Parts: sequence; structure tokens; C-alpha cells
Amino acid sequence: MKQFTILIATLLLAFGATAQITYDDNFTQTRLIKVSGKSVVKNGRLIFDGKENLYMNYSNPAGEYFTVEGNNVKMNLNGKKTAVKADKAKSVGLLCTTLLNCLSGNWQEAAKANNAESAVSENKGLRTVTLTAKGKVQRGGYSSVVLTYRISDGKLIKMVLEESAGIVNTYEIAS
Repeated sequence: MKQFTILIATLLLAFGATAQITYDDNFTQTRLIKVSGKSVVKNGRLIFDGKENLYMNYSNPAGEYFTVEGNNVKMNLNGKKTAVKADKAKSVGLLCTTLLNCLSGNWQEAAKANNAESAVSENKGLRTVTLTAKGKVQRGGYSSVVLTYRISDGKLIKMVLEESAGIVNTYEIAS
């Protein structure tokens, strides 16, 4: 059955079709501040409908969340609750665009949004996509993004987002 699923996914990709990738998985986020060497580890549940709704509900620290429902973004991070419209807050909009595109496997659009060059390599059933900003990084953008996808189903299993300020967020998705 697994070989059949891989064959179907390969044929869909060969003919330009893409299957909708959804998530309902645990994740771990490690935030590293390069200057101080300080890191913070958080974890929780990631739910993504494959389109425009993303829910990151943290169990550690309990009560934190980051949600995207279309243009509406709500977050409770580090004890600060915020609700914004993605099209009104450019940096939040770019964050949402990057996350949604990376999760759905549409890294080309994430590269475009972040004015980045891309490089792709494959090894041992994994596809690694590296996006590197061309020139000055726009507010809310990333100097580099490294994505690791499983080739068999196209799912993102690791995402490393590096801000120009030297903050690196690594997300590992256990699916």
C-alpha cells in the first residue's frame, strides 16, 4: 500500500498536480538568540488545513497560541495577546505567507515573498530547500529559511527560519 501511495504522489507531481497537505501533529520550536546563545524550547500541536487556517497551540508553555484564520491572526506569545489583520500589519502578513506556503510545500512562493534565491537537494528520502535572501531583508522577512520535506508525502518535517537580527526559530514537526 505504501508503494502505491508513493507512486500516486509521484505521478501527481509529474503531471503538475499537487495533493493538499494537511497537518494535525505535535511540534517542537527552539528559539535561539545567536548574540546571547540563549535558547528557549516550546512544544505543542500544529493543525493546518492545507489552505489558510493554521493553529499552533502550545502545551509548553501552556496557553500560548498562534493562529491564522484567513486574514485574521491571533497570538498569545510570552504573555502578550494580540489580534491583527495580516493585510494591515506587513511583517505579520509576511510571516503568515511564509508559514502557510512552507507548510503546503509551496516554497517557491515563500521564496518570492521573501525576495530569496532557492537551492534544492535530495538525500535519503528527504528534500532540503534552502531560501537565501537577496539583498536587504524586509521587516518580518528572513535572511534564510531551510526546509526539510519527506519526498514520499511532501510533508514538512523541519523548518529553520533565521531573522536578520540573529534570531533562529527551528520547528520540528512529528508526523
